Amino acid sequence: MLIAGFPAGSWGTNCYVVATGQGAECIVIDPGQDASTGVEQVVRENKLKPVAVLLTHGHIDHMFSVLPVCGTYDSTAWIHPDDRHLLSDPMAGISAESARMLLGGDHSFAEPDDVEELKDGQSLELAGLRFTVDHTPGHTRGSVTFTTPYEGPELNGAVPAVLFSGDVLFAGSIGRTDLPGGDHPTMLHTLATKILPMRDEIVVLPGHGGQTTIGREKATNPYLQDLET
Repeated sequence: MLIAGFPAGSWGTNCYVVATGQGAECIVIDPGQDASTGVEQVVRENKLKPVAVLLTHGHIDHMFSVLPVCGTYDSTAWIHPDDRHLLSDPMAGISAESARMLLGGDHSFAEPDDVEELKDGQSLELAGLRFTVDHTPGHTRGSVTFTTPYEGPELNGAVPAVLFSGDVLFAGSIGRTDLPGGDHPTMLHTLATKILPMRDEIVVLPGHGGQTTIGREKATNPYLQDLET
């Protein structure tokens, strides 16, 4: 399996390109601000063909480049219906300081030509990969995570799966819940019912910051520790 990640834009949002290997079709996850160049580089260097863009949620720092990426590669965008409105109206989901970052810029937003809606528990078969979708509201109403089996033989099965957690779970923290569409009790419910039951060995690739594991977060993340006690 090939997973290439890089931080994009002013918000440092992690964009991921995922494929079974070089020369294959691939998936782009959360193409944020200025992510198009990074996606193009990964695609060119590994001879990949993007066929879909998966969005963990509709915040602008995660979907800023969804329109150009989908347009360039004729790819389908996947998003939960509760966040779909943010594709064309991202200002509805951001804070005042984020809005100020965009002032003076000439930015227009619209849905890509091909948009599909995600469902809780859905199994997506894309680019030779299988992603399980979990609806994980709290950061936004339409937040989701994507879990895919990891088939890297060099790890001898030590990593059963990879979780693309978006802004639900970070290394040592969680996504903020004070933005439009956010709700802290809902986030805590999501963590208790969707994150805590996961296997410790699952590697977490978050929307911001470095990777971690479910086990490490259970042991050190204060938000998860509070839930367990």
